[in-house]
Amino acid sequence: MKYLHTMVRITDIDESLKFYRDGLGLEELRRSENQQGRYTLVFLAPPGQPDAQLELTYNWDPEVYAGGRNFGHLAYAVENIYDYCQKLADMGVTINRPPRDGRMAFVRSPDDISIEILQYGPALPPQEPWVSMPNTGVW
Repeated sequence: MKYLHTMVRITDIDESLKFYRDGLGLEELRRSENQQGRYTLVFLAPPGQPDAQLELTYNWDPEVYAGGRNFGHLAYAVENIYDYCQKLADMGVTINRPPRDGRMAFVRSPDDISIEILQYGPALPPQEPWVSMPNTGVW
């Protein structure tokens, strides 16, 4: 058995790419449009990790997606959780669970998918402003 990808449904390609590509740093591997099925698929992966793919599915006909929390979450390890969360915060992304412990944070995509950000390797020493930052919303 081989892992292929995780699929999440999205409602806006541009907003989702801003989050997943520009914010999280995933790279677009390929994109396909299906006229008959009326959808677009965008496959992304972390740099140098083409086997860890995320499929964004955009259905052309408007739909309301609820229950993003039922999905669970996507998880990515990063080199410096504080710098990474600051980059996302600077983009206007809410840090729902700040990395107070230097190890774990949670954010949400534009479509309410929970994203876990983990410090690669051992936790970093706790530092402000993260230590004093409260949780926001749900994660």
